[in-house]
Amino acid sequence: MTASTTDALLSDFLADPANSALDLATAVDRCSEALGLQHSVVYLTDVQQRVLVPLTGRGPDLAIDGSLAGWAYRTQSLRVEEADSGGLTAWLPLVDGAERLGVVAVLSATLDAALLRRARALASLLAMMITSKRSYKDSFVARTRTEPVELPAELLRAFLPPRTIGTAHVVSTAVLEPAYEIAGDGFDHSLTATTLHASILDSMGHDLASGLATSVTLAACRNARRTGADLPQLVESVDAALTRWLPEQFCTGILAQLDLASGELRWSNCGHPAPLLIRNRALVPHAMEREADPPMGFPFSFATGPRQVHQIALEPGDRVLMYTDGATESRMRNGTEFGLERFVDYVVRAAAAGELAPETLRRLIHSLLESESTGLRDDATIPMFEWKSPQS
Repeated sequence: MTASTTDALLSDFLADPANSALDLATAVDRCSEALGLQHSVVYLTDVQQRVLVPLTGRGPDLAIDGSLAGWAYRTQSLRVEEADSGGLTAWLPLVDGAERLGVVAVLSATLDAALLRRARALASLLAMMITSKRSYKDSFVARTRTEPVELPAELLRAFLPPRTIGTAHVVSTAVLEPAYEIAGDGFDHSLTATTLHASILDSMGHDLASGLATSVTLAACRNARRTGADLPQLVESVDAALTRWLPEQFCTGILAQLDLASGELRWSNCGHPAPLLIRNRALVPHAMEREADPPMGFPFSFATGPRQVHQIALEPGDRVLMYTDGATESRMRNGTEFGLERFVDYVVRAAAAGELAPETLRRLIHSLLESESTGLRDDATIPMFEWKSPQS
């Protein structure tokens, strides 16, 4: 099958209005057939990024750590193995933009460059289809959960963005735990043509009220951001919203804006641990430590001056790491604190090894969970973004 034939088959499939309403399993089968592929199975990652669960077809869950499918997911690269039924299985990552969704298994008697090109076209198409449907397909969500979700977590997760966003010049990624019990922690990130907006939030308490406070904070920030408000106005909008609607709640956090062309980073710290700057595979000590303002909400009504906006110039390859205190104050099984030094060392070593930013955070949060004998003592949220100069 030639490249032009593949393009024509794919165009015919996409042009047929009936195909847009197909359930995913049928769409996978028909699209695979249109592309001349023998058989394909879609796997999505679970909420905690521990296993890949089959969304179409039958079969067991596959461990992300310890399987070839997991290797494809972790490294966002192609892997091939012999299939149990004969022939070969190509594992291709399902990636929408920068967001890792899972993998697709493509079975074929043989593999060559033309067939792999068609398999990659299938993976790209499926990633877009899954992203477009998962916001209203409860079956997708339920399939990727391995435990019941508590109500505060359900509320908060409805407001969270994808784990990872990015372009060729910047990637922003985040993880948070306990995945099924999260309440007061949250993160946000978004992109415009010129700017990355990134934030981390930690509302008082660990209940439905704290989840509601974080949700209101996210909504207020987005509402102001989407009307063109600058950083000080974003924080003022959150202060006003919390003071008006939830006067007994407050929220610590960091709101940041990164200029994608120049690398200029501006941020406001509202009672939160300072961000960390990793440059040339090492922590730059105290690089982003500034006097913090009061938390967002009613505490700021007692402040004597306006919110402060800080600024720093990033260099290509810099990573900025934010965290809530649950990430560093967790206790290891021997009783010692995980600590900031161990936390930073993990990210630095991963950067030195050339590990992808989303994979670094996935493994880091698992290390935190596995070091605990009784679970995290507090919510742990870790966002990180990496800037690459447009000239690099």
